[in-house]
Amino acid sequence: MKQISLSLFFFFFVLTIQSQNFTLDQIKSYPFPNELTGSLKSSRIAWAFDEEGLRNIYVAEGPKYVSRKLTSYMEDTGQELSSVSISADGNWVIYIRGGDFGSNWDDELPVNPTFDPFPPKVQIWSVPFNGGNPILIDEGTGAVISPNSDKIAFIKSGQIWVSPIDGGGEPTKLFHSRGTNGSQVWSPDGKKIAFRSNRGDRSFIGIYENENVPLKWLDPSYDKDSSPRWSPDGNEIVFIRQPGTAGKPNPILGGRHIPWKIVKGDIISLGSKVLWEPPKTLRGSIPRTHGGTNLHWASNRIVFLSYHDGWPHLYSIPEDGGEELLLTPGKFMCEYIKLSPNKKFIVFTANTGKDKYDIDRRHIVKVSVDKPDLEVLDEGDGLEWTPLITGDNSTVAYISATSSRPPLPTIMNLEDGNINVLAEERIPNDFPLDKMVIPKQVKFKSIDGVLIHATKFEKEDGKDNKPAIIYIHGGPPRQMLLGWHYSSYYSNAYALNQYLADQGFVVISVNYRLGIGYGYEFHNPVDGGTRGASEYKDIKAAGLWLRKQFNVDADRIYVYGGSYGGYLTAMALGRNSDIFAGGVDIHGVHDRTRYSYLNNHYYEKAADYDLGRRTAWKSSPVSNVNTWKSPVLIIHADDDRNVDFRQSTDLVQRLRKKDVYMETIVIVDDTHHFMKFDNQMKVNKSTADFLIRLSKGLIN
Repeated sequence: MKQISLSLFFFFFVLTIQSQNFTLDQIKSYPFPNELTGSLKSSRIAWAFDEEGLRNIYVAEGPKYVSRKLTSYMEDTGQELSSVSISADGNWVIYIRGGDFGSNWDDELPVNPTFDPFPPKVQIWSVPFNGGNPILIDEGTGAVISPNSDKIAFIKSGQIWVSPIDGGGEPTKLFHSRGTNGSQVWSPDGKKIAFRSNRGDRSFIGIYENENVPLKWLDPSYDKDSSPRWSPDGNEIVFIRQPGTAGKPNPILGGRHIPWKIVKGDIISLGSKVLWEPPKTLRGSIPRTHGGTNLHWASNRIVFLSYHDGWPHLYSIPEDGGEELLLTPGKFMCEYIKLSPNKKFIVFTANTGKDKYDIDRRHIVKVSVDKPDLEVLDEGDGLEWTPLITGDNSTVAYISATSSRPPLPTIMNLEDGNINVLAEERIPNDFPLDKMVIPKQVKFKSIDGVLIHATKFEKEDGKDNKPAIIYIHGGPPRQMLLGWHYSSYYSNAYALNQYLADQGFVVISVNYRLGIGYGYEFHNPVDGGTRGASEYKDIKAAGLWLRKQFNVDADRIYVYGGSYGGYLTAMALGRNSDIFAGGVDIHGVHDRTRYSYLNNHYYEKAADYDLGRRTAWKSSPVSNVNTWKSPVLIIHADDDRNVDFRQSTDLVQRLRKKDVYMETIVIVDDTHHFMKFDNQMKVNKSTADFLIRLSKGLIN
């Protein structure tokens, strides 16, 4: 490994400090709100705030909506706050502390990035809205408050338990049932619970009434049933049905229809009726956007999301079935969908509006459940997401941001449109509100002609011969936006990209295919991922586009990203070291043959099994190690529950046998999401430092 002298490093460090407008610490000091929730019968709302690792619950109440801190966690132990909800009467707030609920596996297990000899537990807490000490309910997840505001139903060891919301009694297990039970939903009168019992290749919808009545099962079949929703009168349940996971192996390559249907069951007869099925086309497959099918039982209508016209749109049907009504026509996507307390309309987030750049933003939209009268509530160049209608049905609460102002809870009066941004005082005084660049939309054609959107960060300083960076998001079903992002992971990336632009880089964040926001075919290319990695063409095209820019140094184009972005970073450095002069690979996937469906030990295999494995291998960065020449920094946390840490161990061992400059960082006992703020800052600073040293010729 090559070394640089301490004096030379100090010289460049001083130059960097002198030329910057703000520090990475300053731009990472923003508070980040999520888990916004509201009461069904009052104007009370709550959310979780993450302020440099200090996570607490905040609340506000109409009509003035003054934010107030409800909890007092004063140390960063890496314990996230999730599943925040308010009782219907507005008197109690509950939340889960601990775990990592953005994970692919083991999300309910403890996270211990502070190396505590006795790791913290994943626990459910309750706290009075008016203030007081949090009350420990029990260990568990998936907490749901009764509509009577007196009990909490939650999941513990795969079974459903219940506890008084005020902690005034011992939690008890409601019943014991085979399988893993969850997705519990209280009946409107709070006397019954519908739930899903997952049993591997099939799953059933069950109904619990009381300890003296046997469990009921709604038309159990050889299928996978999910998403139970009660009728307003509590006599019926609508749910989603998909085929059981069995049968003749499907082809690995190409696209195929993923079937699903909406089914209604009667809780007395236990029979069922199919209400609606999508077309048996690729677009008619079950949606893979936020909330999946987003099933709701509204006022005499069933509302759901489907992709069958090429965009993830909202539809409704009569509660007894019938022809679907398209509620949201247009070329945009719907996500973060909420039914109003009076069940008469829906509010949601969409990338639409009057401005031509709104396809790369998010705005709040309102639509009735029985007619396509959609209304964009907040036109402009800002971004808004996760809306909900307060219990008095007079205001919409959501989170908003701009290209400079970070996300904050926001209230809009539905009568006069007046907007009130909450908790602005939580933004630190030295946060660089007026020093950031305004990101710009750029578009270019990919290698095969597909139109690609990207977001460009560049300081207008008149300089030429600039170094450039391509940022690659993870997911891959994500979309990077023209402002602060609604995900904490990508708000972090937005802050880092702003900092890198301030350091003199031209930064472009590429919305490559497999991402959301641009229609079904873009989101679901038949040759993407393990089936050919066609999305890499978009990253290569971004590099070639940068080479043509008059103010970019073609020899100083770098790449970085995390998760799927780490995968494509490694792909870029392995396949095209001639274009990409170095990069940072953060917890990327590197060998795509290490998945169960590509390691079938059964006698019967898919007809294209061998070709599918070869294609997956060629779609893996490890297949291109022999042509990898550019320097790389590899970062991975070893309690990662999204990407197996062994993916990076394998790549590191392979690169060690080559003459490639490599630096590595392991974050011990943290997860994919770097739950401890200091760990996230270590990753950010190491990434920026590596890219800056590359650009200054300190790494060859």
